[in-house]
Amino acid sequence: MFRLLSRIVGARKRVGLTPADVVHEENKWRLLRYRPRPEGRAFATPILMVPSLINRHYVLDLMPGKSFVEWLVARGHDVFVIDWGTASDEDRYVTFDDICDRAIGRALRVATAKAGAEKAHLLGYCLGGTLAAIHAAVRPDRIATLTLLAAPVAFTHDDGLLSRWTRTGSFDLDALVEATGNVPWPLLQASFHLLRPTMNLAKLVGVIDRYWDDEFLDGFFALETWSNDNVSFPGEAYRTYIRGLYRDDGLVQKTFTLSGERVDLGRITCPAHVVTFEHDSIVPRTSAAPASEMLRSEDLVSLHQPGGHVGAVVSRKAASRLWPALASFWEARMAGASSQDVTRESRREMPGRYASAGGVAVNPGVPRRPGA
Repeated sequence: MFRLLSRIVGARKRVGLTPADVVHEENKWRLLRYRPRPEGRAFATPILMVPSLINRHYVLDLMPGKSFVEWLVARGHDVFVIDWGTASDEDRYVTFDDICDRAIGRALRVATAKAGAEKAHLLGYCLGGTLAAIHAAVRPDRIATLTLLAAPVAFTHDDGLLSRWTRTGSFDLDALVEATGNVPWPLLQASFHLLRPTMNLAKLVGVIDRYWDDEFLDGFFALETWSNDNVSFPGEAYRTYIRGLYRDDGLVQKTFTLSGERVDLGRITCPAHVVTFEHDSIVPRTSAAPASEMLRSEDLVSLHQPGGHVGAVVSRKAASRLWPALASFWEARMAGASSQDVTRESRREMPGRYASAGGVAVNPGVPRRPGA
């Protein structure tokens, strides 16, 4: 037990260790480009990752062996990620358009210019996926493919606590924003804890049960470092987010606008990948899966896998299940790539990839029926 206590005292782990360079920055946000493997990059089309606005980007680069970024770089991909930084008092007036239109647009332009490519694969995780989908619907030109990873798009379909809470009369959105400026991250974190009130107790029991397992403890404390390193939400952007999406369900109703243009996810026609998780309490399947019906891509893959909102993305199981599925999707659609060859290679790497045990998927490249 002394061993466990010593680990808890020094629990904050070093995270986000894959070498990267800042290639652009504005106000608080930065664009990182990960350094290539020694033998160089194997794929010309870059990947731009858009993380959630209220969480740190390094969840996608948690630690060696549990880093999606590290895995992609080793495979030969050119990977960029947006680091949203930390909002401060002057950012209370940063708008949703500033973030979703101008910042993501600039990141796409810089990433494609640095890579010498016309387009990029755009991946959005959680709220980052909502931002990516909205941007793709209005500004599709630089987007080769769109991947929505546990991304909410339908906000009244899910009967979850967060959705119901934001629509109650006691949730005074304007008073909250006026009083706080930037909505404080402790409030946002507390709202997620309400989804699973016994989660911290369950974590403690799990740690005590496996106090002897150094590998488990390393991963646990790395994830705890990330989950307790949160970001406040710029007030004006939050006001639009709650009113336009949670309350008005603007993406489903087609009433949401970006920089004055109506957002219709049916305008997205690039190859698309919609990923949901069975045990996701933060973004339930009922909130994320409707994207498969709302997008109008003739090349659309819907993938549903076991696991939770974070664990399914950063666990060791993700390295054999989710990550190869995502890479297979991109590599089959690279300029000049042979879809058949890439799919064959991916199946060799992950037996059962198309079986129900690894998730339910529509095979890449299979056209949707008209209107589906």
